[in-house]
Amino acid sequence: MNSKLRHELKTLGLVAAGAIPGALLRWQCERLGYAAIGGLRGLVAADFVANMLGCLVIGLVVAQPPNNTKIALWLGIGFCGSLTTFSAWILQLYLAIQSGSVFKAMAVLVASLAGGLALVCLGYAMGRLWQGRRI
Repeated sequence: MNSKLRHELKTLGLVAAGAIPGALLRWQCERLGYAAIGGLRGLVAADFVANMLGCLVIGLVVAQPPNNTKIALWLGIGFCGSLTTFSAWILQLYLAIQSGSVFKAMAVLVASLAGGLALVCLGYAMGRLWQGRRI
């Protein structure tokens, strides 16, 4: 096996190793949200929690040294990529609007964007502090 193929397989393995637990965590969030709250509201809450957790984690990942590609592939692309999903979030917002909950959908939209940005910043700051670097 040539070195380029070996490198590509290692990369794929790192992404897959992060994607599987990320997808399972998202699935469990949706299961718990649906069971605890029920219906569309439960799924929207579960999506919100999963997306906010992913924003915090991706902030931590970005704060790592740029040469740490294993962490970026495993945790950033794999785990966060499957934990947070833009398409599911937009579908939940669309269904809320379609059911007449326009105000609630817009509130979730704004809270998700503002909260996500705040948590990325928080994760980044935490990651820099853990490394003893200035923010």
